[in-house]
Amino acid sequence: MGVTSEATVWGRAEQQDYRSRVRGALLGAALGDALGAPLAGLDEEGLRTVHGPGGTADLLPAHGRRGAVTSVTQLALFSADGLIRAQVRRDTGAWHPPTDLHAAYRRWAATQRDWGPDERRPADGWLARQEWLYARRAPDRDCLTGLGDAAPGTLDHPKNPAARGAAPATRSAPFGLLVGWEPALVLQLAVECAAQTHGHPVSGLVAGAHALLVHGVARGAALEQAVVETTGLLAARPGHEPVTAALARALSGAPAAERPEHPARADARISELLAGGGPENSLSAAVYAARTATDVREGLSRAVRHLGDSSAVGALCGALLGAAHGETALPPGWLAELEGRATILELADDFAMEMTQGASLHSPVAAAPGWLTRYPREL
Repeated sequence: MGVTSEATVWGRAEQQDYRSRVRGALLGAALGDALGAPLAGLDEEGLRTVHGPGGTADLLPAHGRRGAVTSVTQLALFSADGLIRAQVRRDTGAWHPPTDLHAAYRRWAATQRDWGPDERRPADGWLARQEWLYARRAPDRDCLTGLGDAAPGTLDHPKNPAARGAAPATRSAPFGLLVGWEPALVLQLAVECAAQTHGHPVSGLVAGAHALLVHGVARGAALEQAVVETTGLLAARPGHEPVTAALARALSGAPAAERPEHPARADARISELLAGGGPENSLSAAVYAARTATDVREGLSRAVRHLGDSSAVGALCGALLGAAHGETALPPGWLAELEGRATILELADDFAMEMTQGASLHSPVAAAPGWLTRYPREL
């Protein structure tokens, strides 16, 4: 991985805007996940019973409570944690973010098998000590097997070479929040980290595409513009065709601001985009839902109201809407019931602080009190 420039000067207004977008992306993705979780396994009749044709989604019980999140959100949080740890570890002269992300995902894997935090492992840091994360919430099998040993998957030797799922994409939004990075490096990081659990090239390219889209809208681009720029960067990658074609399909039809979609027609289009399965189609549906909705509530409702992977599409859509519009655009009633909201907010604020004020928090010779306890330099 190359080293990015840290010459960005952050004024107070820019810091506040960035923090809002980081909060928005992490909370928005979690809301989409929580909205989609209760819909897993429903048939068409069950979906109509829950929401009705074109109905607005609501938080429903899943995993024993309303607003519960799944492994989709858990892994996205560990992505953010791993990126903070990577920045902190630069003080030691070590700079290889995929290694830090692999260590973070291994900490997530421990939450899937351990009863709770192990205080004998101080190097686990702050996030891994959050007891509510120690719950199996429909973890992706390829994530579990890919992280089952200490050997990291790489592009040359990926884990689960045939695995073509959406899990790498749903955990890649934090990569896009590295707004000081060049887009090509954001893409490369997401692709490399996808290979740690899902070795099929399409999974890596979809993860990279989602990170690039978040990166674009977090930096102020319109979603349509971000799609065009993402497609251009992907076009240089071998095997990009399924992903770039799926993104092109997501741009069909005018956005809601110009011509609001009839709910039933929008639902039908989502189903068309999801036909055939595959992570590229989940991303296509998420982009379509985000760009044709009049607000976040409508966009997230549209993103989960189908027979596909509702949690994945909801999380992908929520990250895009949250990064584009900030946390204040998210429905407060849903946020009030969201599992882990306090942890997500705290992590988002730490992430924003590290990326804007890291030099004042730590250096090779000093650190702010408690920061290295929260984010140790050790792997």
